[in-house]
Amino acid sequence: MTNGRPDKEQAHGGIDRQLEASILELLAARAATSTICPSDAARAVGGENWRDLMEPARKAARRLVDAGEVEITQGGSVVDPSTARGPIRIRKVR
Repeated sequence: MTNGRPDKEQAHGGIDRQLEASILELLAARAATSTICPSDAARAVGGENWRDLMEPARKAARRLVDAGEVEITQGGSVVDPSTARGPIRIRKVR
């Protein structure tokens, strides 16, 4: 913290945690078979500036995959998040 304000790293960590929480909350509010787009979490956290949070939302999803909480899919099939390119969906672990 500098001058009473959080530094960039602390602020970034807060957004990361918000995105992870948003992904989990959005999935909890849907049917067990439903998926969400990273943009859903970005919109929930970023409001009008959601586009700036698209890559952080994808990274948050990858961290949740590593934690065993979600899966990332493309075309309905689970994919390796480190190699996934293009649009992805996020779902609860099945």
